[in-house]
Amino acid sequence: MKKEEIIPGDWERILFGQAPPIFLVEVLIRTFIIYLFLVVIVRLMGKRMGGQLTISELAVMVTLGAIVSPGMQMPQTGLLLGIMVLVCALIFQRGLTLGEFKSATFEDISQGTFSILVKDGIMQLDEMAKTKVSRQQLFAALRGKGIFNLGEIDRVYLEACGIFTICKKKRPAPGLILFPPDDPEINCFSQEISEGQKVCLHCGKALPGEDAEGQCPVCDSSNWEVASVSVPTESNQIASQS
Repeated sequence: MKKEEIIPGDWERILFGQAPPIFLVEVLIRTFIIYLFLVVIVRLMGKRMGGQLTISELAVMVTLGAIVSPGMQMPQTGLLLGIMVLVCALIFQRGLTLGEFKSATFEDISQGTFSILVKDGIMQLDEMAKTKVSRQQLFAALRGKGIFNLGEIDRVYLEACGIFTICKKKRPAPGLILFPPDDPEINCFSQEISEGQKVCLHCGKALPGEDAEGQCPVCDSSNWEVASVSVPTESNQIASQS
């Protein structure tokens, strides 16, 4: 755009840019198509991509960040284009929210459902692969909640919005220790050897020693070690009482 074409009082250029007004209809179509593709791509990237935002909310945030800059920085782009895209994003989000409120099926399609990553102290490896959650990501989340043995866990859910929900057992059972492997000196949390019990290093399945000689019945792994059970320490008891 030439310098002499920029006139501060040219409101037709400021509002509509150099495109004809009919181009606003095309903007509506472009925004709708891009928004749908954005939702699909973010959905395929996995639940953890969303963090504590829902998939549609994250898509709106990304869309809003992308549409505000051209209208402010490009003289040939009218402000009405950006305003219209903002309104379109608002309408799409409100429409999705209303559809999700009225239809549970539609909500499952747009947002996804929860996944069970740990069941009765055993990692559900197929679900972890589907949701793209690694073992170390899971262990880090559990350690962040003060849990250092899979035997303490009844269920771990990965919610549709990407956060972990952890349900503990009333009484800890023998299971797999979750201490970081690169920190062998850690001993501030008490773990007792569970005599006669072994645990699969791959999925956390605990079995009596005589039954843990071959492959794991859950994941077919042959890597076993002696199981441990969590024992509350004095500091943990004080913390829980406070």
